[in-house]
Amino acid sequence: MGIKDGGKMAILAGAGPMGLAAINYIIKCKRKPKLLVVTDVDHARLKRAELVYSVEEAAKNNVTLEYININEMPEAENYMMKLVDGKGYDDVMVFAPVKQVIEQADRLLGTDGCLNFFAGPSEANFKAELNFYNVHYASTHIVGTSGGNIDDMVKALKMISEGLLNPAAMVTHVGGLNAAVEATLNLPNIPGGKKLIYTHVEMPLIAIDEMEEIGKKDPKLAKLAEIIKDNNGLWSVEAEKYLIN
Repeated sequence: MGIKDGGKMAILAGAGPMGLAAINYIIKCKRKPKLLVVTDVDHARLKRAELVYSVEEAAKNNVTLEYININEMPEAENYMMKLVDGKGYDDVMVFAPVKQVIEQADRLLGTDGCLNFFAGPSEANFKAELNFYNVHYASTHIVGTSGGNIDDMVKALKMISEGLLNPAAMVTHVGGLNAAVEATLNLPNIPGGKKLIYTHVEMPLIAIDEMEEIGKKDPKLAKLAEIIKDNNGLWSVEAEKYLIN
């Protein structure tokens, strides 16, 4: 059970909010890979991922981390295979319900490799091709991840309290109760990660990375932008207390 300790791991479409949480967990948990490759097609999301979970931080935890933009590297798949001497990956996690991404994950698997389909598709008839020759002769296999149990929650909260996990990395927008309806209705069209709504605050939905620009016209938001900047561009307890007060 679990990923291969000291193995080779890839997270495809992994620069979104849940992908960031996975990177954080993989770097900080006891059972970790020796190599972690994270791919995505969104330049801005990848840059933010590199800022939040740097290659240097991963190295301190004995993980070689590499970010790859699939759109900017035509031979990305070949390059990924070269990183593992053509032997494939022990664990490949898929964070987007896209047929091509799943099939790429299948091609990246090595002997006894596991494809973990994390992304939940909305189509009941969603399908992708898998190499069953490899299922038979290379023992590749597939699992799906959907939610967790109470034990998982307890473990997550414990790691958060110990400073190993930082859920703030998933938050890209904050707003008040007045922004909740519009944010919910337009969620598919709003980029970024999680939208954090404070039910006892009146404030439009604001992207955290735009706080400084908006703060030029609002002294209160300017101070909030300073707090965010001092915390590596992330939301924080200090920012929350300031907003509420």
